[in-house]
Amino acid sequence: MSNKQPLLEVKDVKLHFPIEDGVLFKRQVGAIRAIDGISFTVREGETLGIVGESGCGKSTTARAIAQLHPVTEGNIYFEGKDLTKMSTKELLATRKNIQMVFQDPYASLNPRMTVRTIISEPLNIYVKRRLLEMSQTEIENRVEELMEIVGLSRFYKNRYPHEFSGGQRQRIGIARALALNPKIILADEPVSALDVSIQSQILNLLKDLQKEFGLAYVFIAHDLAVIEYISNRVAVMYLGKLVEIADSVLLYKNPMHPYTQALMSAAPIPDPQIEKNRKRIILKGDVPSPDKERIGCYFYDRCPKKMEYCKTHIPPMKDLVKGHQVACWLYGKKGE
Repeated sequence: MSNKQPLLEVKDVKLHFPIEDGVLFKRQVGAIRAIDGISFTVREGETLGIVGESGCGKSTTARAIAQLHPVTEGNIYFEGKDLTKMSTKELLATRKNIQMVFQDPYASLNPRMTVRTIISEPLNIYVKRRLLEMSQTEIENRVEELMEIVGLSRFYKNRYPHEFSGGQRQRIGIARALALNPKIILADEPVSALDVSIQSQILNLLKDLQKEFGLAYVFIAHDLAVIEYISNRVAVMYLGKLVEIADSVLLYKNPMHPYTQALMSAAPIPDPQIEKNRKRIILKGDVPSPDKERIGCYFYDRCPKKMEYCKTHIPPMKDLVKGHQVACWLYGKKGE
């Protein structure tokens, strides 16, 4: 699988939101650097977890991949084709293979639509655009099939979202995402709004669906335990930059970037003895504002291991061992 072309490749992507001044005559006075140059790949059937503090650019990354926000710079390749250079018609045809599951299962479902209408909506859109051939009977059967796949009775298809629990609503959102038989699903914190007991059910459902349909996931979360459970590889994000990417087992066993080490030390361990004796890394200060262009390491202001060199040099992603990349000058300066 590693010798094949990646299903998804994000290459040097930046996404900046303009800051404007003026009422009648608006002018750009700056930009929020939500994503500031990230690169990663996702292979078929793989789960890449993206973890980091709130506001680091995780959700914006998912929206950039889905082209809900046009990127400022960089390229996003899906099956070798650049999404950023596609026409509207080409993008619509390709987007059938790239679907999203959102964080809040209630806000992402139209309260005026029945479950049947919600799940069948993407099918009807593609039929109307002549990108899919299905009769209304086939669409109806597909809706019932999808409901059974995600663990909901087909007899509930005429109910409205408010008649379901949070976990059931998320299952509806997953069924809608599966409707067009996608190859990759962008899951934006899909379990963070759910009770812990329900979280495990949804995570197990996603794993079962991946096994059954060969799905790839970009799974975004701030819960390290959730990321560890579902991911094959993990990317750690800080202030719009990726600071470390590694296989899940390798990253949790041996985090190398100071920010990753601080994140891991903050995650609780279900063993009172280990929890009592382990050392916590407390980061000083808050996450800097993303509206300034930086000439040095993005983590410099809060890093407990910073050096003077870090202040004026941005560290590139460096392969330390096979499958483990880190952006940190602790592991060698340029040219070393």
